[in-house]
Amino acid sequence: MMKIAGNILIFILIASCTFAQQREIIELWPGKVPGEEKPKAEAVSSPGDDGEIVKITEVTNPLLEVFPAANPNGAAVIINPGGGYYILAIDKEGYEIAEWFNRQGITAFVLHYRVPQKQEGALQDIQRAIRVVRSQAKARGLDPNNIGTLGFSAGGSLSARASTRYLEKVYEKNDAADELSARPDFTMLIYAAYLDKGPENAITPEIKVTEKTPPMFLFVSADDNHANSSLVMTQQLREHKVPVELHVVPKGKHGYGLRAGNPAAETWPLLAEKWIEKFVIAK
Repeated sequence: MMKIAGNILIFILIASCTFAQQREIIELWPGKVPGEEKPKAEAVSSPGDDGEIVKITEVTNPLLEVFPAANPNGAAVIINPGGGYYILAIDKEGYEIAEWFNRQGITAFVLHYRVPQKQEGALQDIQRAIRVVRSQAKARGLDPNNIGTLGFSAGGSLSARASTRYLEKVYEKNDAADELSARPDFTMLIYAAYLDKGPENAITPEIKVTEKTPPMFLFVSADDNHANSSLVMTQQLREHKVPVELHVVPKGKHGYGLRAGNPAAETWPLLAEKWIEKFVIAK
C-alpha cells in the first residue's frame, strides 16, 4: 500500500510540474484566418542547423503565447521574433525575451505571426493581437493604455509597420475586440530590418510616421548590414517630434537576441531597462 501511495504521489508531482510548464495560448482568429489559403494547423518547427535556435518555419494559425509577470506592474508587450519573414526565431527572439520582460514586471505575449513570406498576413496578425490583448487587459490586471510591441529584425519591421499603419483597415471585423485601437503605446526596435526600402535607401514607403506614432527605443550595431533601417526610422521620428532614443554600438552584427558573449546583446538590455522605466513603468 505504501508503494502504491508513493507512486501516486510521484505521478501527481510530475503532472503538476508538467501543467505548470504549459503556457496559455490565445488563438487570434476565431474563424477562418483572413487571406490564408491553407487550413489552420499546428506550426511547423525545426531545431535549426546549429541546434541552438528553435525555428518555426510555417504558421497558418497565428497565436499568442502568454508569459505573465510574477510581480506585474500593469504593462504588457507583444514580442515579434525575427527571421526574415521566412521563419520565427521563437526561442532566441521570443521566449527568452519574454522572460526578460517578466523580470521587469511586464506581462509578455509572444506572437506567432504568419510565415513564410506572408507580410500582409503578419500585419493582420499583429493588429489583431494588439486588439485582443487590449480587450483582455482588465481581466488580466493590465492597463489597456500601456500595451507595447517589440521586434527583432523582420519582427522589428513588423513592429514599425504596426506602429505606423494602425489606422488602416487590413481585415474585416470579427468581434468586439476589433472595435478597439490597434495602436501600440510604445515600440522597441532591436536591429530592425527592411525599413530603408525607399529610393536611395530612404524610409520604406509604407512606413508613414506622424506625430501620433508611439515613442520608440531603437538599438543596432554599426557593423549590422541592416543598420540603416534604424537610422532612417529615427530621422523620421525626429522630424515628426516623436520621442525617440537610438543607440548605436560599434560591434555586434545581427541576430544576437540576449545571448551572452555578444557585446551588443549584453548592452541593449541595460539601456532598454532605463528607457522602460521612463516610458513604460512610470507612465
